[in-house]
Amino acid sequence: GEVCNMINKKYNEFLPSMQSAEDLVSQVDGLSGNIDLLKAGIENEVQRDLNVAVAEFTELKQQLERDTLVLSILKKLQEFDTAIKEYNTALLEKKYVAAAQQLEKARSSLNMLESRKGFELKILKALGTELTVQTQNMLYHLGEEWQKLAVWKLPPSKESSSLESAMHSELHLRTVPSKEEEIAGPPVASVLQAFAVLGELHTKLKIFGQLLLKYILKPLISYPSLQPFTEEQSDVFILRFKSKEPNLDHFSPMEVFDKIKLIFEVLHKYLLNVPLEQPAEDKKECRLTLAELLGDMIWEELSDCLIQNCLVNSIPTNSSKLEQYIEVIKSTEEFEKALKNMQFLKGDTTDLLKYARNVNSHFANKKCQDVIVAARNLMTSEIHNTVKITPDSCVTLPRLPDPGAGDHLKMQKTSKLLPNDMVNLENETKLSQYTFSLPTCRISSSVEKLMELAYQTLLEATASTDQCCIQLFYSVRNIFQLFYDVVPTYHKENLQKLPQLAAIHHNNCMYIAHHLLTLGHQFRYRLTNILCDGAATFVDLVPGFRRLGMECFLAQMRVQKGEILERLSSARNFSNMDDEENYCAANKAIRQVLHQLKRLGKVWQDVLPVNIYCKAMGTLLNTALTEVVTRIAALEDISAEDADRLYSLCRTMVEEGPQVFTPLPEDDKNKKYQEEVPVYVQKWMTFKELMIILQANLQEIVDQWADGKGPLAAEFSAAEVKSLIRALFQNTERRAAALAKIK
Repeated sequence: GEVCNMINKKYNEFLPSMQSAEDLVSQVDGLSGNIDLLKAGIENEVQRDLNVAVAEFTELKQQLERDTLVLSILKKLQEFDTAIKEYNTALLEKKYVAAAQQLEKARSSLNMLESRKGFELKILKALGTELTVQTQNMLYHLGEEWQKLAVWKLPPSKESSSLESAMHSELHLRTVPSKEEEIAGPPVASVLQAFAVLGELHTKLKIFGQLLLKYILKPLISYPSLQPFTEEQSDVFILRFKSKEPNLDHFSPMEVFDKIKLIFEVLHKYLLNVPLEQPAEDKKECRLTLAELLGDMIWEELSDCLIQNCLVNSIPTNSSKLEQYIEVIKSTEEFEKALKNMQFLKGDTTDLLKYARNVNSHFANKKCQDVIVAARNLMTSEIHNTVKITPDSCVTLPRLPDPGAGDHLKMQKTSKLLPNDMVNLENETKLSQYTFSLPTCRISSSVEKLMELAYQTLLEATASTDQCCIQLFYSVRNIFQLFYDVVPTYHKENLQKLPQLAAIHHNNCMYIAHHLLTLGHQFRYRLTNILCDGAATFVDLVPGFRRLGMECFLAQMRVQKGEILERLSSARNFSNMDDEENYCAANKAIRQVLHQLKRLGKVWQDVLPVNIYCKAMGTLLNTALTEVVTRIAALEDISAEDADRLYSLCRTMVEEGPQVFTPLPEDDKNKKYQEEVPVYVQKWMTFKELMIILQANLQEIVDQWADGKGPLAAEFSAAEVKSLIRALFQNTERRAAALAKIK
């Protein structure tokens, strides 16, 4: 039964379904074949048509882009052409602003065309050339109009910097009748706005500004006698100059400001009160006036000129005039305010006003500079112009209040309370009023003026502000430090060669040092508090000045000593005086030395203080005597004739030597100093003892020695005396006995 069922199922159920499946497969194969045929047809026909369509679309798109580009270019070319046409029309009607705007439109169109890459037209080059030609044509017409509006009449270029040339400078500004203004508008505005549109205004205005500075503004500042003169005619306004006699070399800044203000008022009224209209699309831009533009260009240079040639000269040279300077500051403020109202200036305080307000600092700087310049001029002037200084002399000083005046009053009140029978314990011996005075001598008049300058500057400092006071005080210190450096260098050659100048310089240094001792103390309580605490002193400079004077004079002394020794070296050691030639040489040397000393005595007479004079002359005479003594004492053989001639030479020195001491011009007053020669000449007594030996016999020499207690023993050693005895006397028993006593 199972086999039957199995067979039944196979043939009755499976085979029919299999048959239907096979039918379905055959149908699917047929459908698949149809699809393949359809696909092949699509690929062969539709795809080809589609590619053609895409290619056509792309070509059409490119054509459209080309047409659009050509259309835009044609539009720009049309705009360029229209702009040029409208420009020509406006130019003929002298509507310069409109013409300039049309030129700018044409330029904008051309720039747009030139900016398109990959698209070049030969016509663009021609258009560019045309635009350049039309622009230059426009600028030419504007230039012509500008020259009519502002006409300069200038002097020949060779005379550009003199007062006479400034008198020949004129500026003519054209004015426009009111009816014409209503119809065509102000030509000034039209021309200048057209320049602005074309971008050429800055160049034109810069040239105008430079001419204005050079021929009008700067001459007005530089020449006090120059006055601006205006003349108004029917269609022109003339600005020229006339000259008047100035009251002062430098007039007040107020006058200068008024003149400059007048010039700017004229320019503002007739030329510069013009708003620079921007093209219509730039309305958001603020209205910039021509005055503001010109102000930006010239103000810095004008301000510097006003400061250097006007305000600098107006800075007071005296502190008492500082309060009056407030007027200058107010005038400067008003001047700047007026320029701001006319729109020449913008912003806040300028350098001009800052300079005017900073007057205290400028006053101090100027005063210090003037003081140093004056001091240096005095230092480089001639030293030999002298004045006589005596203990009674003093620098011409204004009266200073005595810091201790109050103490003096208290002392007087106290003294009234003392009983009449009170014992006075005060020492009756008092110092002379001249104890601390500088001795009588001559100093350079320039140094006296220098010291007066120092005192006057310190007095000025006492009335100044703290900062100015400090600057002036240190300027005075700088004067003396400058003297220390400048004078020895500047006058170096004369100080080395001329004994009189060396003496005067010595006195100058001592005179300055003398005043520096008390200079700070005199002003100490009148200077600013900063200096009152001990800084106000000059004492530290004193040793330097004393050393400077002494070194210069000692250097001159060394020169003179050298000359004396050189002259005595030609005396042939004073040997063999019995030889006429040797005697003449020695006599000549002595005469030359005396002549040199007399000459020095004359050039130092009434110049050096008496005590310095006597010490200096005594030192030089002592040098000569010492040399003569040394040379004679060194001789090994002196004959009788030699001794006589040597004595004769020595007598000349003794007789004429004191005569070189002439410290004072009055001869009768010099005798006192000539009699005191032994005080100043250390070897004077030695020299006289030598003369005695040259003329004495052996016994007299022994008597003069007096067992080492006589006057001879005070001047010569035993060996020197023995040497002289051996040279003067022959070898005998008497000489041996005499030598034995010298010990």
